[in-house]
Formats: sequence, C-alpha cells, structure tokens
Amino acid sequence: MNTGSRKLFGTDGVRGIANIHPMTTEIAMQIGRAIAFLVKNQSRDHHIVIGKDTRLSGYMIENALAAGICSMGVNVLLVGPLPTPGIAFITTSMRADAGVVISASHNPFQDNGIKIFSGDGFKLPDDMEAEIEELIFSQKMEALRPVADEVGKAARIDDSKGRYIVFLKNTFPRKYTLDDFHIVLDCAHGATYKVAPHVFAELGARVTAIGVDPDGKNINSRCGALHPEVIAAKVKEVGADIGLALDGDHIMAICARELLAGRKLRKKTLVATVMSNMGLEEAMGKMGGKLVRTRVGDRYVVEAMRSKGYNFGGEQSGHLIFLDHNTTGDGTLAALQLLAVMIKRNRPLSELSKIMTAYPQVLENVRMSAQVAPDQIQGFPQALARAERKLGSRGRILVRPSGTEPVIRIMVEGEDDKEIGSLALDLCDVIRRADKS
Repeated sequence: MNTGSRKLFGTDGVRGIANIHPMTTEIAMQIGRAIAFLVKNQSRDHHIVIGKDTRLSGYMIENALAAGICSMGVNVLLVGPLPTPGIAFITTSMRADAGVVISASHNPFQDNGIKIFSGDGFKLPDDMEAEIEELIFSQKMEALRPVADEVGKAARIDDSKGRYIVFLKNTFPRKYTLDDFHIVLDCAHGATYKVAPHVFAELGARVTAIGVDPDGKNINSRCGALHPEVIAAKVKEVGADIGLALDGDHIMAICARELLAGRKLRKKTLVATVMSNMGLEEAMGKMGGKLVRTRVGDRYVVEAMRSKGYNFGGEQSGHLIFLDHNTTGDGTLAALQLLAVMIKRNRPLSELSKIMTAYPQVLENVRMSAQVAPDQIQGFPQALARAERKLGSRGRILVRPSGTEPVIRIMVEGEDDKEIGSLALDLCDVIRRADKS
C-alpha cells in the first residue's frame, strides 16, 4: 500500500494535533471498533491492551478507544502511562489479541498518535492498517452492535510497570551490576518516568533523574532526546559517569561489534534505514559484517529482520531493536545493552564510540503548494543526476516525499561539508522554482 494514499495511517500509525482530524475522539472510537472487529474473527479470548504516554489528550483518546473496543464486545486492559515497548511486552505477556499505544513520540504535547501492535507484539503491517481504514470508511461495522451482556468491559492492570521493570532487568547480564555507575536519566516528562529510574537503580546504579514531573503539557519541552545539551549539562553539574543520550548509529556500531564478537549477530548483518550514516556501513565492513538498509521507519527495519532472519537493527534517530529480547525499539533496553558492553570492555563511551567516523550529512525539507512526486518536478530529475555524478562514490543523496504533507525531504551525505551543503541547496532551489512556475 502506498502510504501517500492513506486516509489515516502514516509511517508510524495515526498522528496529528489532538482534537483535530484525524486525532479526534470520533476517529479514535472508530479505530477501536475496527481493531475489535478484526480480532473477533480470531478463535481466542478477546482482550486488547491500551497504554499511553503523559500527554493531556491521552485521557480523551484512551476513553474513546476503550469505548469503541467495548462496543464491539471485546474487553480492554488499561495499563496507563508506559513506554511503547512496554505496551508491546504487556500485550504478549497477557496473551492479548492486540495492543494500542497512544503517543506521538518526540512531538510536542499538543500532538498525539495511535500505534497498534498485533498479539505477537509486532506493529501491524501496511495491509492490516489498510483494512482498518477500509472498515472505518466503508461503514461495514455498523450492522454489528453487541447488546446486553455481549458488550465488553475495561479493567486496569495495576502491576504493568512492575512486570516491565522485571523484564528489562532480566535482559541485563546477571554477572554484572551497575554499582560503580552514577547515571543521569532524562525521561522528558514522558512515559518512561516511572520505569527507567527504577530499572537502573535496582541494578545498583546511583540515578539522577530529570524530566520526571509530567503535567500533561511539558512532555519533550526543552528536554529529552531532542535536547541532549540538557542532559550533558546535568552530567557535568553532578559529576555523573554517564548521561544516557547518544547518536543511534554509534550505539548500533558498538552493540553490533559485541554481538559479532560473541557470534550472536545473525548472518553477521545489521539492519538500518537509508538515513543511517555511510560511516556505519564502513564500520560494519571493517568488522567483517554488513549493513542492510530499509526505508525510513522502525517498522520496516523490524519487517526486514523478521523476513530475513536478522536479530539486530535500528534507526539513526535511536530506535534500536534487539529482536532476541523485544519486538520493537526499546531505549531503556538499548541503554542496558550498551552499559553491559562498557562493563565487559572496561572502556568509556568516548572510547567505544570511536568505532565509526560519521560522514557529514545535510538534511533539508522543502514545502510545496501541493504533494508532487520528486520525479514529476520540472527539472529535478536532471538536477539530481548531475549532483549524484558530482558526488560519485564519495557520498550519496536521498530524496523522499513526506507521506503526510506536501514536503520533499533531501539528505546529502559526503566527505566535504561545503560541497554537500551546496548540492543540497541547489536541489532545494530547483524544487522551489518549479513550485512557483
């Protein structure tokens, strides 16, 4: 299915400004009904897990989803604020039919989103999301209205956080402890604020936690992964050993080398997206492994891993998937694996990260008056070909349209900052001139 033709779903579920289409209670209720309609065709008890982050709008969307699910005769298990991978874990451990996450990840608080996991803990494939859209807009569900004792009910899982904490701790080698570490955690006032500090503290670390006072509106506000300078300053202020914020490509290189050394990296292959740096590909080659690239989105990384039998992959943005442990990207789990490498090698991150040298990258977004495929923009294919010839094997250019808005995204990577910057600006100018004509 072409994501550009979708009415609701983008590359990572449904997302938008809360209370504005498509992130309305009406659509949320219909999504709940559609998920319930699909699982009722399965021959098993019917339960759907719903979890969320700390956004103010999570309450109304949670209630709308639960109402839609219950109205179709399926039960709801509410876990409250819990990280996305935690909801995937609870979905599988509770043997639920599906799991729903209400979150917009790193977006500001006024945004929200809905992501769906199947009963096996993996995100729904494109064709199932298309089926949900078809159910919603075709009115096929209207005839099914359970009544009396056939409607569903909702219950809260009070120990979901404890279950997830135990799971995370069990991914850390039992022979190691974090007794010698003072760790700064920035939870960004998000869904990890009650989980991550406990995990590291219970493994022995001294924890300085910031971003752990959510009020519904401060999630990701001047904190978290988009503002690493905050955690860096806190590390210096308190004299900590480490602040857990690092470029995703470097973490992948460090962990891939450790898995290779232990003969645990299946097919000696790391899976990343087209956005990952060329330096990561070079580092994998020098280690005797290889890099396989997918389109942007951790769901496509996971799909490639499952279809080809790989067990480790991730995105440049930091979503790392250790498929031997969990079904989706998990930041806390990734941090634990990274700390285990530091302990085993007795090396600081500053030294371990030298495993790869990142090439300069330039990222540009060009907004247009309407959605147009890049190859249909007047003069752009020719300009792109000229730029690629100029770079040759010393770099690469990635051009991709947004699936949700009239924006063309351009990434140019190479050895020289000035050269790639100039090439990126030239390509952007071609698009802007064509859009004005």
